[in-house]
Amino acid sequence: MVVVNFVSFRGSSGFGWGMALLCTPCRMVNGFRWFDQDLRKLYSCSSSVKALAVVSGELMSALPPFKQRLNRFAANLRAFTACLCRFLCACAGLLAFSVPVLAQSAFIRINQVGYLQYDAKVAIAFSKTQLGGDFFVLDAATKKTVYRARLKTVQATNWGGAFPYYYELDFSAFKQAGKNILQLEKGGASSKEFTIGSYPAYQDDLLFFLRQQRCGYNPYLDMVCHTRDGRTFYAPMPDGTFLDASGGWHDAGDQLKYLITASNATARMLLAYELEKDKFQDKVDALGHPRPNGIPDVLDEAKWGLDWIHKLHPAPDQLFHQVADDRDHRGFRLPDADTADYGWGANSYRPVYFANGKPQGLGQWKSKATGIANLAGRSAAAMAMAYRVWKNDLKDSLFAGRCLNAAVELYEMGKRQEGYQQGNSYGAPYRYNEDTWADDMEWAAAELFKATGKRAYLADAKRYAKIIGATSWMQHDTAEHYQFYPFTNVAHFVLYSLADGKTKEQLAGYYRDGIERVIARSQQNPFRVGVPFLWCSNNLVVAFITQVLLYERMTGDTRYHSAMLAHRDWLFGRNQWGTSMFSGIPEAGEFPEDVHLPTVQILKRFVPGGLVDGPIDVQIYNNLRGLHLSQPDEFAEFQPGAIVYHDDVGDYATNEPTMDGTADAILMMAFLSRTLAPSKTGDAGGQRRRPVEADSRFLFEQGAIIRGDRTAKKIGAGVHGR
Repeated sequence: MVVVNFVSFRGSSGFGWGMALLCTPCRMVNGFRWFDQDLRKLYSCSSSVKALAVVSGELMSALPPFKQRLNRFAANLRAFTACLCRFLCACAGLLAFSVPVLAQSAFIRINQVGYLQYDAKVAIAFSKTQLGGDFFVLDAATKKTVYRARLKTVQATNWGGAFPYYYELDFSAFKQAGKNILQLEKGGASSKEFTIGSYPAYQDDLLFFLRQQRCGYNPYLDMVCHTRDGRTFYAPMPDGTFLDASGGWHDAGDQLKYLITASNATARMLLAYELEKDKFQDKVDALGHPRPNGIPDVLDEAKWGLDWIHKLHPAPDQLFHQVADDRDHRGFRLPDADTADYGWGANSYRPVYFANGKPQGLGQWKSKATGIANLAGRSAAAMAMAYRVWKNDLKDSLFAGRCLNAAVELYEMGKRQEGYQQGNSYGAPYRYNEDTWADDMEWAAAELFKATGKRAYLADAKRYAKIIGATSWMQHDTAEHYQFYPFTNVAHFVLYSLADGKTKEQLAGYYRDGIERVIARSQQNPFRVGVPFLWCSNNLVVAFITQVLLYERMTGDTRYHSAMLAHRDWLFGRNQWGTSMFSGIPEAGEFPEDVHLPTVQILKRFVPGGLVDGPIDVQIYNNLRGLHLSQPDEFAEFQPGAIVYHDDVGDYATNEPTMDGTADAILMMAFLSRTLAPSKTGDAGGQRRRPVEADSRFLFEQGAIIRGDRTAKKIGAGVHGR
């Protein structure tokens, strides 16, 4: 049997160690314009034959945006070379029987970002054949063994896929700071290099991504967009009345704007600042230009959200909640060249929807609604927190007073109309299906009590806490899209420090209930990740991590810390695909690159810091509209049977970075970081660059990209959650 093993050596490009790949039948993908800079060494061996081929490419740019194309070019080149080796061996009569060409059969998955010295440090290995024996921790520089332990078998019942054998590599007892590699005694597999020691301050990268999502003035693109937002619907004034709803953030790869997500993103950034003030730097000004302004960048970004909420609350009894709808989904285009037409011409006015507490929808699909307390409560919580920060830390009493006034008004609106208002769709059934609201009112009441000292707010917060209780996605194996939103009820955490002993016990119990349900579910897969793999499963992983961290701060109880770390490690590469779920993190690692984002796909510009949707249940995936792969699946060999993930622009369900998911993760990143090391990704503001040649995978029409079935009389809606 001839075994062909491929090893990619680290070159000056810093692309890191390549993964050994299966030699598949030769397939060359059209449109490769970039060549591999790294040296690629090709080994084939048998009992009588050993051949070595070395392949190198032309020296080209090593910028992160092109890493994926380089890797895919190299993968296809290696596949071609391997097939050629088989052919030559056969011709030479070296093989007397049909020869299967195999990739390495075992792989190791680690947290690519690394580990703190006293973390539980557990990697996962999986194999096509049964393994045994030990694993080794090697010093990355000397390759000497510094730690050795036994493999531990992990059950992978109903996980599926090509790898039936899974093992834990527990090296928690090894606490020496430094750079290391894991290696199996049997099977020959080695991990990528990783670090034990400090944890980087990736919250700055996440803020970078949010600046790239800004509507109005966008510092990443250095352009202004959507200045005509918007024309009112369902409001007290006549339909079509102009209301200034400019600003805010584009929700994901599309250009819609939602108060549902923006209110939570704003409040979560303020919470992150209050809990971890020393973890945030000042590198940009309020517009996102690369010059400090004396204000932490997280507060500059939070104020971008606060300013938009103020615009959506133009009167004491008015609140608007959404700009645009799924008529937006007409392909990729830059925001200042929006081709969507809502009845006033392309790149013109867009609808802005009033929160009236009733079902809405201007097209075929109608939302559900029973009130507006979810929107009003979250917005009030953000405003009450802003009052405290701008008054005490930034010494801006004028803005602080404006925020407190808005918080009181919004809270009263929520009390008058308890219930929920969902997002609106037009031509497709996808929308934000939130149907909880008491958690938002609990949060608002607790923050208003902290701001004003009025005990009526504290009484309200306790009442709302009992209404929502432990209600969460954590109790369910399935749910509608964003049904239990926000995914972490931070209100219980905020109220805890204000409450009496009995209420504290109840609040801690609510958190424990959800945490323990996730841990119980985690026993169903070998990576010990217990979230249901719904659309945006990565948001749920972040939520679980956040809930455990908040619970620890509340109670000092660390019994769930190892489970939290398993979920953290999943986000950074200890998963079936060996990839981080944040673009550009870590810088030299495997991470999403061919993401469903217009700046990436049109301008070919790298955007670090975005959290992609993440793996999804295969049955859900198969029932979503407009999904397709634009290239062969680079993770095909590793896909388990139950869930799927693709780093491919055509898969908006797993590979689209989201504004709110990224904002939620800022608190997690700040909690985890142990240094204030500067980010190494991207410029702070971003100078506008010329777009490059059109991508041949897509049909360009008037600057937009049309995806999906080109022959059908419909458009593949590349959407996130609408």
